[in-house]
Amino acid sequence: MVSPTLLGGCRVLDLADLSGAVCGRILADLGADVVKIEPPGGEADRLRPPYLADSWGGTENLERSIPWIAANVNKRGITLDLGSPEGRTLFERLAATARIIVESSPPGRFRALGLEDALAGAIVVSITPYGQDGPLADVQGSDLEVTAASGSLWLAGEVGRAPVRTTQPQSPYWSGMYGAMGALVALQAGPAQRVDVSAQAAMTTVHPPAPVWWDIAGEDHGRTGPFLLGRSVVGSRFRNLWACADGFVSFAIQGGPIGRHTGRMLTEWMAERGAVPPVLAAIDWSAFDNTTLTQTVVDALEAAIAPFLRTLTKSEFYAAVVKRKMLGYPVGDASDALTDPQLAARDFWRTISPVEGLPPLAFPGGFALFDGERPEVTRSAPRPGQHNAEIYGELGVGPADLARLHEAGTV
Repeated sequence: MVSPTLLGGCRVLDLADLSGAVCGRILADLGADVVKIEPPGGEADRLRPPYLADSWGGTENLERSIPWIAANVNKRGITLDLGSPEGRTLFERLAATARIIVESSPPGRFRALGLEDALAGAIVVSITPYGQDGPLADVQGSDLEVTAASGSLWLAGEVGRAPVRTTQPQSPYWSGMYGAMGALVALQAGPAQRVDVSAQAAMTTVHPPAPVWWDIAGEDHGRTGPFLLGRSVVGSRFRNLWACADGFVSFAIQGGPIGRHTGRMLTEWMAERGAVPPVLAAIDWSAFDNTTLTQTVVDALEAAIAPFLRTLTKSEFYAAVVKRKMLGYPVGDASDALTDPQLAARDFWRTISPVEGLPPLAFPGGFALFDGERPEVTRSAPRPGQHNAEIYGELGVGPADLARLHEAGTV
């Protein structure tokens, strides 16, 4: 098992919401001792839907939120009231043991609590909607709001229709990833670093060509729906998502060496399965150039291809694409990911209990291989205060004192 050798010995205090929790999860996967700190009773993000199904005892409670579980496995968890005098003292003692502190509060929170000095020797990763300075520094924002402010929401959905948000929040995962990256860079630079992550900026990187396109050409990408952008010099649109027998596949009519090869292989494939429509049979693929095709021609070519793709399953399509060295891939859903042979071959999935005491399930493993080994998922997501005795005991807080602190609402 390689994970303890990567960030082993590095303690991280995670006081953040979902975005910071993702940051902490990445560091935990790399072997850091990540301690999740919640208010007594548990944090609000534990109620974020969707929840584990009823067959798992799933209800809207503090131990069934799937996003919370996914972001908090591999961590230990404690509760602590930072607003109480004893809570602040305990935090100061904890902070003295940590190399990294991850938080997602507005600027000035620790100063207002009188805890700024406790952060002095640590790397502090702050993940907030708009960053630590500027006119929006103190403004709170949901995933939908920062996604809209980033410009990426404008690009999602069908042409001529309203923007469409994704079914689950995206910004926490992008900002959490950048927070982890910043923490790793700061570790190389030394202690007392400040990493300031803006969720708005993180989401702006989701589609970097859009602002560059506007800056250089003065043209707005807009929503393209199932179509590709930038494949034509005369304004024609090329379809990229196609219906197939059991879902959708990604494919496009393209030029260049690989695009011409793909077109040639497609016509040969169609010939083997029956007949090639005349509009495709007439193409000289060795000289094919898609950039100057009129929309009428593109529509005719796509109308000839669409019925053929509808006869194929996703697996049939992809097997032939690989065999013939074509451009194209299936549009997978969650069930496809679970049965994907490439992920299985790389031993990606792990079987763990999402919360201690619940039945095990398939769970994503570490995100990369290090010297051929994948970091393990070794801990279930903690229940509220699950490791209070263990972690406070490391600070010398005995059972009697811990019981008193619990009775007072400090932990």
